[in-house]
Amino acid sequence: MNITKVSIVPALLLTLVACKGKQQAGPPANAPVPVVVVQVSESGNTVYYDEYPATLVPLNQSEVRPQVTGYITGIHFKDGAKVSKGQKLYTIDQQTYQANYQAALADVAVQETNLIKAQKDAERYHALDKQDAIAKQQVDYADAALAAAKKQVAAAKASANAVRANVNFATIYAPFSGTIGISQVRLGTSVVAGQSILNTVSTDNPMAVDFVIDQKEIYRFSKLQSAKNNVDSTFSLAFGDDVYPQHGKIQIIDRAVDPQTGAIKVRLVFPNDNQMLKAGMSGTVRVLNSASSRSVLIPYKAIVEQLGDFFVYAVGDSSKVSQRKVTLGTQIGPNILIKEGLQAGETIVVEGVQNLREGAKITTDTTKAKK
Repeated sequence: MNITKVSIVPALLLTLVACKGKQQAGPPANAPVPVVVVQVSESGNTVYYDEYPATLVPLNQSEVRPQVTGYITGIHFKDGAKVSKGQKLYTIDQQTYQANYQAALADVAVQETNLIKAQKDAERYHALDKQDAIAKQQVDYADAALAAAKKQVAAAKASANAVRANVNFATIYAPFSGTIGISQVRLGTSVVAGQSILNTVSTDNPMAVDFVIDQKEIYRFSKLQSAKNNVDSTFSLAFGDDVYPQHGKIQIIDRAVDPQTGAIKVRLVFPNDNQMLKAGMSGTVRVLNSASSRSVLIPYKAIVEQLGDFFVYAVGDSSKVSQRKVTLGTQIGPNILIKEGLQAGETIVVEGVQNLREGAKITTDTTKAKK
């Protein structure tokens, strides 16, 4: 009995190995690949939005900096308030500048007194010269002293004006009408002329929105800028899933294309009556568009990407597929516009593309195709 058991075991092992080999045998290499196909259709009157990352910027903005050095002695606004052009914003301690100005005025008075003396001396010497009662050299000295006195008066007045300007600069006014931010300094803060930033004033209605387009789109946007519908619903602004309730229009297309990137900046303006838009926000500009007559619409799952290029598998004669390079347009839900590479009426594979290669034979099923 033991001998019989030993002889049966190798036989069973051989049988199992043979069965396993039969189970692992796959279909022939040239067997048709089961796929789902769809016929390419025209995009028709498909309407969609082109989207561009955008940044909100004020049309006018200015940093408020002091033109004199000193201590802040007055803040004359509320943070975040509306200010008018010429409105008083800050005052800087004027005592030193006022004292310097008074000293400058006193120096002007002294120089004017010296001028009067020099004028009288010159007149007297010229009178004596007519009588040949004085040397010519003395007359020349008197004329030179008069000229110097006039220049000293002019210099003293210029110095006084400069000091008076410092007195005026000690009071800082709004450069234009807009909204002022949160003050960067408080009462008693020491500020340095031309260096310290006191605050920022900017306009906020309307609000500008900047975004960048490729140079290939300049013609299209130039047409939009000059068109009458520049003020309708062509341009909208989105923040995530929220869309700003008002529409914008093109204010300007920048003067030149960046040679490094081949891009150019476009600026839109949006009404901001409710102050919902704030400078520095990031959003998405949505530009209303419609598919051209040459575009076709296919399911996005039909696209195969290889090294940055995009392809589809087009079905040809004898149920064989070939890779077709395509130029992608805008994705619209589960579908995508194809700008170049396909024509309406052609058949492409939409499911099973991962199992295909160039020239592969397929067995088709159109019942499962979904758009």
